Amino acid sequence: MRYLVVSYSHKNTDIVVREKLAFNDDEKRRQALRNVLAVEGVDEAILLSTCNRVEFLVSASNPSLALDEIFMTLHRHSGLSVDELEGRADVYEDEGAVHHIFAVASSLDSLVVGETQIAGQLKEAFRFAYEEGFCGQKLARAIHYAFKCAAEVRNSTDISKSPVSVASAAVAQAKEVMGGNLWGFTGLVVGAGEMSRIVAQHLVAAGCNVILFNRSMERARAIADEIGERIDIEPFGALGEYINRYRLLFSATGAPETIITDAMVQPAKFERHWFDLAVPRDIDIIADESVHVYAVDDLQSIVESNLALRREQARKAYEIVGRYTQEFFQWLQSLMIDPLIKEIRLKAKEAALMEVERAVKKGFISPESRENVERLVHNAFKKFLHAPTKRLRNIADRPGADSIIESVKYVFEIDTEIKMGDRYKCEFIMKDDIK
Repeated sequence: MRYLVVSYSHKNTDIVVREKLAFNDDEKRRQALRNVLAVEGVDEAILLSTCNRVEFLVSASNPSLALDEIFMTLHRHSGLSVDELEGRADVYEDEGAVHHIFAVASSLDSLVVGETQIAGQLKEAFRFAYEEGFCGQKLARAIHYAFKCAAEVRNSTDISKSPVSVASAAVAQAKEVMGGNLWGFTGLVVGAGEMSRIVAQHLVAAGCNVILFNRSMERARAIADEIGERIDIEPFGALGEYINRYRLLFSATGAPETIITDAMVQPAKFERHWFDLAVPRDIDIIADESVHVYAVDDLQSIVESNLALRREQARKAYEIVGRYTQEFFQWLQSLMIDPLIKEIRLKAKEAALMEVERAVKKGFISPESRENVERLVHNAFKKFLHAPTKRLRNIADRPGADSIIESVKYVFEIDTEIKMGDRYKCEFIMKDDIK
C-alpha cells in the first residue's frame, strides 16, 4: 500500500483553471471518486476541493495507474487537456504525500499561511469520503495523524494565534482601500457558507454594518443570530438593488455560474469595491470603471506580507510536520511488525504441535508425557525466536524497515495486511480544537 497526492492549488494554477477544476456538486464528487476507485490496486480515495485547491488523496498499490485515471477524471470534468493537467500538477508519493497532507492540514500550504479554514475543509472532505465508503482505515490513519500534527503546530507556534484567512485578508484589503477604517460603512455579504460567515464576523469586528444575502433565509438568519449585532438579512432577490447603493460587497457562494452580472450595475457617484471570494467566480466582468473587483488571486500582496511576518513561525511549523511524518511511518511499521511477530510465533507453535502429535501417534513419546514435551518444544522455539523478534521490533524506526519486513513476510509466507484487523480505530469525529 502506498500514498499518492495529486495537487492543484494557488501555487500551480490561476483562478481561471481552478474554477474549471472545482467540484461544487456532491454527485460530481462521488462520480470522480468512483472513477478513481475503479482502477485496479486503488483502495481508498479522498477528494478535497476548495477555492484555492483541488486534490486527490489516494491509497494505492500502483500509484501510476491511479495517476492516469485521476488525470482522465479531471480532463472529463474540467475540459482541460490531459497534457495541461499533467504539466500543472504537483504529484507526491509515500513520504512526500503524507508530508504534504500534514502541511495542508497545518495551513502551511494555504494561500494565507496560518488560516484556519483548511482544517475544517479537509475534515469535511474526509467525512464525505468516509461516509460514502470511498475511504477507510488506510487514509483514515493519515488524516487522523494530520490533525494531531495540525494541533501541535497551532499549539507550539504563533502561526495561527491571530487567525488569518482569505476572508480576513479581503476585509483587510477593504480597510486599506477605504482609508484604513470601516467604522460606519456597510458591507454586503452574499452567501451563507463558512467563508461568508468569517467575512461577516471580521466586518462586524471592524465596526462595519453587514447586510447578508442568501437564497435560504433560514441559513442567513442562523449566521445573523450567531454574530448577534450590526447585521441584517435580505432576500437574495433584492441583491440587484443593494449593489448600487453601497460601496462594499463580498461574495462567496457555491453557485456554478456568476450571480452578479454587468447588466445589474447602475451608475453611481461613488466608487465600489467588490471582493469575489468564490470559485467559480460569482462576479462577472464589470464594465463600469467605478466598480473595482478583487478576486482571490488579487489578495496576493496581503498574502506575501503575511508570509514575511510568519516566516520564522512557518520554519518551526515545518520542523513539526517533518517530525510527525517520520513518526507516522514509524508507527505504521510498528503496526506491521507486531502482527508479523505474532504470525511467526503462531507458525512455530503450530509446527511444534503437529510434530508432537505425530510423535505420540508413532509411539515416540507417551501420551502421559505429551504436555511436558509440548512445553519443552514451546520454550525452545521461544528462546530461538527471542533474538529475531527483538531485532524486528528494533528496526521499526529505521528507514529501511519496509524492505526488511516484506522480506520476512515473503520468507515465512505471511500476509499481515489482513491480520492487522482493527488495531487502529479511526477517530472520525475530530476534536473541536483541531477544526
